[in-house]
Amino acid sequence: MKKLYVLFAFVSFAFSAAAQGAKIEFMAKDNTVDYGSVYRDSDSGMRTFEFKNTGDAPLIITNVQSTCGCTVPSKPTEPIMPGKTGKIDVKYNMSPGPIRKTITVESNAVNVEGGRVALKIKGEVIVKESVNILEKKKGIISSDN
Repeated sequence: MKKLYVLFAFVSFAFSAAAQGAKIEFMAKDNTVDYGSVYRDSDSGMRTFEFKNTGDAPLIITNVQSTCGCTVPSKPTEPIMPGKTGKIDVKYNMSPGPIRKTITVESNAVNVEGGRVALKIKGEVIVKESVNILEKKKGIISSDN
């Protein structure tokens, strides 16, 4: 019976220890930021993912990387203390067309597999149509003819 109590205490301790540590929770729904339809010349391409450390240990973001060079993320340089918030800024180069990019965040968070979280950006960059004055004049019919 004594062995059973020791085993129960050990298992309880193991489960409580596994629940401790840094935990990362992103504020964006589905970890996605939607740019929507934006004009290339009127948008900087900068967006922010906000997150909170909901654990009981400092959260350390060790790496943030994008799937391509057109998206540049930046990570916090200091640990995020329990209960505090942090942010990851993402700058997209605003190339015309659809936006579908993934940013991988690596950390010491115990609530995500391997400490990795995939963030996504989506939307569409459109270019304002420019009116060429010369082309417009060509379409005007003269009353002299």
